[in-house]
Amino acid sequence: MKNLWTRRDVARMLGIAAVPTLLPAVSFAAQADSRGEDGFPANFLWGSATASYQVEGAVHEGGRGPSIWDTFSHTPGKTANGDTGDVADDFFHHYRDDVQLMKTLGLQAFRFSVAWPRVFPTGSGEPLAHGLDFYKRLVAELHANHIEPFCTLYHWDLPQALQDKGGWENPDTAHRLAEYEGYVAGELSRLGVRYFFTINEMRTFVELGYGNGTHAPGLKLQRKGLAQVRHNVLLAHGLSVQAIRAKSSPGVQVGLCENPTVPVPVTLRAEDIHAAAIALREENAGYLTAIFEGRYTERYLRELGDDAPRFTSEEMRTIASPIDAVGLNIYTPTYVRSTPDGYRALPMPDNFPHMASDWLKVGPECMYWGPKLIQEAWKPRAMYITENGCSAADRMTEQGEVLDTDRIMYLRNCLGQMLKAVKEGADVKGYFVWSLLDNYEWADGYGKRFGVVYVDYKTQKRTPKLSAQFYSSVIASRGAGL
Repeated sequence: MKNLWTRRDVARMLGIAAVPTLLPAVSFAAQADSRGEDGFPANFLWGSATASYQVEGAVHEGGRGPSIWDTFSHTPGKTANGDTGDVADDFFHHYRDDVQLMKTLGLQAFRFSVAWPRVFPTGSGEPLAHGLDFYKRLVAELHANHIEPFCTLYHWDLPQALQDKGGWENPDTAHRLAEYEGYVAGELSRLGVRYFFTINEMRTFVELGYGNGTHAPGLKLQRKGLAQVRHNVLLAHGLSVQAIRAKSSPGVQVGLCENPTVPVPVTLRAEDIHAAAIALREENAGYLTAIFEGRYTERYLRELGDDAPRFTSEEMRTIASPIDAVGLNIYTPTYVRSTPDGYRALPMPDNFPHMASDWLKVGPECMYWGPKLIQEAWKPRAMYITENGCSAADRMTEQGEVLDTDRIMYLRNCLGQMLKAVKEGADVKGYFVWSLLDNYEWADGYGKRFGVVYVDYKTQKRTPKLSAQFYSSVIASRGAGL
């Protein structure tokens, strides 16, 4: 495989000295110790995140079966410009170069996801003998470069064969997910993978895939059907936690990644802060609240009425299976104020500042209030910010640079708010920028760029943006001065 850039090239773009042998990423924390104690703890992990369908490509290689995203993206009118993930960043073939890029940036951890159809092409039955070979090579490459693998086992690529049997409307899918995740975690944990997340963003793929139909599989269920899908997915998470623990090597840590609604008190009055605490539980009642508390809140069930999901007490105990960590994907706030019945979520004005994606409103204080409120409400064993980042107006200059000062603004402010939360006791153990690479942004196709590294999709050339230099400097200094 031909290298698209050399270490010296990347170092030059990042504004650091190129050296024949780069220092292991873990050395950056030690270097930062001499810079004072105003940054993050020395053992804080700095990483980046990706997802299989968004970066891998190679959708027809190695016996991989089709997923719902293959079907959805190839359906006319479903994605911007008819874009698909058939090639994406071709990470399947360029992963070694990309791991070297991570190392040059100083990353200490990398969150990737496994494509379910690569391992079980039809979602169940016997696993494909070589289905995990790519991920085993990736894990070995990460370990060789002192980068900790964090494995997300389900990031939305449900095998199409399971969708044909009802997908997440079918409660049997929860058991198929647990079988798949137990198998994969068992195999990868024997190779030294210690961190597993069961599911990425239940809220997003349920509400957009089964609610408004803008994501795969593109269904628009009525309220009752949607509530049952939520429950089936929660049960899949709980069953998967149990399967991972049963099949994995000792010492693995199990959690999930969720994009909770993050309530931010609109003022700092005590009553608005209290309203935000109430809103955290109620706005996330169908997801994180059920997992941490093992029950649906009275308000959630009351508002659903006859449309409430069917469930048993045993299922709720399974859903509440203890987890070692919660991954938080945080991008934007929901402002709330106190009302006589608890709280009110305020609408965003039409002119509220946002990034290149209209939904990504600029409110960095969500990176303070999210960890703070979750710490106080549920006291998780550990938290990671498993996604945070933004789309930006990335343009290549004539000099071959991407000067994404808008992304740097967003990241600097979010990181500063997260540091404030950590200093006040929020047990955040690490941060994963979304994303390492520009990639396939689901229904938005390739029109929205989220990476700190620019990808020319025609040539697959990678070019670190100015934000990559910023992020690298944050890692090296442990965020001192944010």
